[in-house]
Amino acid sequence: MNANTASRTLSIGGADHTLGVLVQANHGLREWFTVLGVPIGKHWPEGRLFDTERGSIIVVIACDLPMLPHQLERLAQRASIGIGRHGTPGGNNSGDLFLAFSTANAVPLAELTSAPRRMKVLPDDWFDPIYLAAVQAIDEAVVNAMLAAESMTTLKPAGLTCQSLEAQRLVALLGTGGA
Repeated sequence: MNANTASRTLSIGGADHTLGVLVQANHGLREWFTVLGVPIGKHWPEGRLFDTERGSIIVVIACDLPMLPHQLERLAQRASIGIGRHGTPGGNNSGDLFLAFSTANAVPLAELTSAPRRMKVLPDDWFDPIYLAAVQAIDEAVVNAMLAAESMTTLKPAGLTCQSLEAQRLVALLGTGGA
């Protein structure tokens, strides 16, 4: 299991904002693994541990964009698109969890029970570049997590080796374009 991050800066409505992603990537099957459209896993068959998907992935999207709850829910749903870029359909045994939150519209604790207050909110029509930034950052964070992982001995099943993604081999396979 490994966690990693990626982020994007984007200008929305004349203001610069940051969208960051944290993923805990322990999901999918190697044969599904695709990077930039190249079926990496099909060319890396050795070291397979399971015949069925048994992992999970957690994606947390944090941003400073002023959003309403329904907008944050739709943003969190884009996590499935970001992880899907790597070929995973979200297996039957996969425990996928996607969360999104915004730090915009902060209210000092002392004002929480005071009179009504104003809030900034982005219009729904402005969200296409936000969704794209989230999908790209999730895509990148998954690869970052896999590249940062280290090979390890498994506990279940005991004694096998879960091989990490080797950067040099990944680059070589990307260079072939999957041929």
